[in-house]
Amino acid sequence: MGHDKTAQRPTSSADWHVGGDVAAQARSVPHVRHAIGAMLQRYGAPRETLGKVELAVSEAAANVVLHAYDGRGVPGQLHYDADITDGGLEVVVTDDGGGLRDDHHSDGLGLGLKLIAAVSDDFAVTQRRFGLEVWMRFALDA
Repeated sequence: MGHDKTAQRPTSSADWHVGGDVAAQARSVPHVRHAIGAMLQRYGAPRETLGKVELAVSEAAANVVLHAYDGRGVPGQLHYDADITDGGLEVVVTDDGGGLRDDHHSDGLGLGLKLIAAVSDDFAVTQRRFGLEVWMRFALDA
């Protein structure tokens, strides 16, 4: 007899939300990745989807750590929220930093946002008054 993962899924919408505010430091990147990944594991998401989500979340969080607060001289915050709804996962990663700047030079390869776009089902970057918002959606149910 087959194993029905949906029968074991919690029914409260609170079970399908995780989020928080963490210091925009390298040690926060795995914290955010694991928090969202743990929720997906409880949901029963396929391993391939879990890998894509963790990669995209890591890239978005690392971008905050590396670029959001350049030259401000004060530590910043990384904000994240993830919700499973309507057969998909929506993740939002934001910062209160300087946003996209034309004069910004990065030693990176510039592939982070392209990678997020490639592994997510939908993706948007929004310039806010202070900082950026990276929104990602991943299909979970076929």
